[in-house]
Amino acid sequence: MKQVLIDRYGTPWEVARCAEMADVGAPAADEVVFDVLAFPINPADMWFCRGSYRLKPPLPATPGAECVGRVTAVGAAVSHVKTGDLVINLQRENWAQRRKVKGDDAIPLPAGIDLRQAAMVRINPPTALLMLSDFVDLEAGDWVIQNVANSAVGRLLIVLAKQRGLRTVNVVRRPELAADLKALGADVVVVDGDDLARRVGEATGDAQVRLGIEAVGGAATGRLVECVSTDGTVVHYGSMSGEDPMAGRSNFIYRGVKLTGFMLGRFLARRSPGQIRDIYAELARQVMAGTLSAPVDSVYPIERIKDALMHADKGGRNGKILVSPNGAI
Repeated sequence: MKQVLIDRYGTPWEVARCAEMADVGAPAADEVVFDVLAFPINPADMWFCRGSYRLKPPLPATPGAECVGRVTAVGAAVSHVKTGDLVINLQRENWAQRRKVKGDDAIPLPAGIDLRQAAMVRINPPTALLMLSDFVDLEAGDWVIQNVANSAVGRLLIVLAKQRGLRTVNVVRRPELAADLKALGADVVVVDGDDLARRVGEATGDAQVRLGIEAVGGAATGRLVECVSTDGTVVHYGSMSGEDPMAGRSNFIYRGVKLTGFMLGRFLARRSPGQIRDIYAELARQVMAGTLSAPVDSVYPIERIKDALMHADKGGRNGKILVSPNGAI
């Protein structure tokens, strides 16, 4: 079977290669085997290839934080999935034609779900969902502010917040993004800048903003911290700038703002396997209904992984870059 390997860290399309590997074999009693139908190239995968991600397994290593697959074999002790089911995988190393994982890591998806959207269900939708639910007890009418609002997580957060009756301030880098985000349900769209807090106050009527969602780092964190109300919470879940968060200490000492962090695996680990399946079942239902979706730019075969990685690193894309290891999409 074909599998992507990196033998060293560096520029993703220079270090990644498509290799021929031994098949994964039959499942043990508590395992599931599935064919990988599609996987997306995420920023974290690019960081993994560069060696700048938090995980650095022994090399050679296989990237890939998410995928969708179809079950081909099930161990005798596994009862929640069967042969032919579509699944996502909670474990990594998914840039391959076939995977063998523990049964609890295989999460079933409904038949008929769009495979392109299913490939992107594992990380971004629950990230947006749990950041809205696990930090602040929000009520309908409350305000949430986020930067990187045009990202996959940002767009999903707008939709999920709207469903709960929450109002969103969405910070972007380019004003031309406003119309698209407002079509999704964004209440306010503002361009980032040094006077962000003043402009957010004007746009919201100086409303109390109880929750901030932040994924840039550096000085951008501080600008978002200044936008939330006294005793508000800012959740840092990524650093597009590559910099650590920076914020003035007066926000914490005098206003009681809390700065905390989010990593999906840590928050899923607080839940039982059944609760995790319930989360993904609801997200899949919304994907099937068309209320949750993410744009896809292009699909590549696994043999062209270098081209796919080069494309994923370019600006101006119209969505995610997907790879279809078995030609399913």
